[in-house]
Amino acid sequence: MRVAIIGAGILGASAAYHLALAGAEVVVADAAHPGRATAAGAGIVSPWSSGRVDAGWRRIAEAGARYYPELIARLAEDGETETGYRRVGALSVAADGAALDQIEQAIRRRRDAAPEAGELTRLSPAEARALFPPLHPALGGVFLSGGARVDGRLITAALRRGAERHGARFVAGEAGLLTAADRVTGIRLADESIAADCVIVAAGAWAPALLQPLGLALPVQPQRGQITHLQLEGTETGDWPVVLPPSSHYLLAFGSSRIVVGATRETGSGFDHRVTAAGQAEVLNEALAIAPGLGRATLLETRIGFRPAGPDLRPLLGRAGPEGLVIGNGLGPSGLTIGPFAGRLLAQLALGETPAIDLADYAPLRPAAAPDAAMDSIR
Repeated sequence: MRVAIIGAGILGASAAYHLALAGAEVVVADAAHPGRATAAGAGIVSPWSSGRVDAGWRRIAEAGARYYPELIARLAEDGETETGYRRVGALSVAADGAALDQIEQAIRRRRDAAPEAGELTRLSPAEARALFPPLHPALGGVFLSGGARVDGRLITAALRRGAERHGARFVAGEAGLLTAADRVTGIRLADESIAADCVIVAAGAWAPALLQPLGLALPVQPQRGQITHLQLEGTETGDWPVVLPPSSHYLLAFGSSRIVVGATRETGSGFDHRVTAAGQAEVLNEALAIAPGLGRATLLETRIGFRPAGPDLRPLLGRAGPEGLVIGNGLGPSGLTIGPFAGRLLAQLALGETPAIDLADYAPLRPAAAPDAAMDSIR
């Protein structure tokens, strides 16, 4: 069986890897658009710490977090150990004791049904600063040991190399869809047409234009995110936890003294690939309010990513339109939590298998789910 994939971000790369593992013939076309969300993102894998209450989102996000250790172990068998994934814990912070009580109670309820979330500990401001020294001295915390972080570029590159090792082929260029009668039959590049039994469209915020000629109105738009990388020279940061303040912003650390802070959520931005003064100010002001100790850090770079934002919190995953077409999209700010697992689900669909979870709640062209008042509390 041959499967063609359009898009080599986290979703497309994961689908390619799982399809190649299953023995399918896989061809992936990618246009390498500037601002692809995966390349900009630093991922937080701790859905149990999220304030989101939507059951459909929670189901797939928690499944995604649960799947990570299995995937990381499988990639290691293929020699891929540089993924940026590490369980460093997630530290939810607030200055108000009542707010911390609510956070602790909510996380404890979720943790009771998810032992992989790890141990839950209430921390004084001094204890919180011992884990993340730049924190504001007034902030206490709730620490969940199973929280993790991941590097979007590294995990996607590892999945791509793993897929290639198992026979997948990656080609550069803008792809279109080939159709005949009521079926998608492959993809078209500038100098090549590739027939396929199934085509997976995982083209992120650029997918609506690709699907429009089929009469499909995919409800996705680009949402610009500006995310800043800092360096605390001479400080070992690799063991520091993810920090989750009571907003949509976050702080997380990697090795080599690097701290990542962000991010803006600019709906209606279009594909405007710029660092803006307002965006930079928002990111730095939010970060320094939570961690004033970062004021001495060096500003290394600010990355731009266009999140594919759907009509609600849930991703868009499944078959739609003509036969032979599978769509994966709408992961929004949850791409690095959900993406690897969702790629596996897309591979199962393409192979005619029953997906690991029911995808009825994630149909690509479904009506929007009811709004979630807590939607802005997730990183």
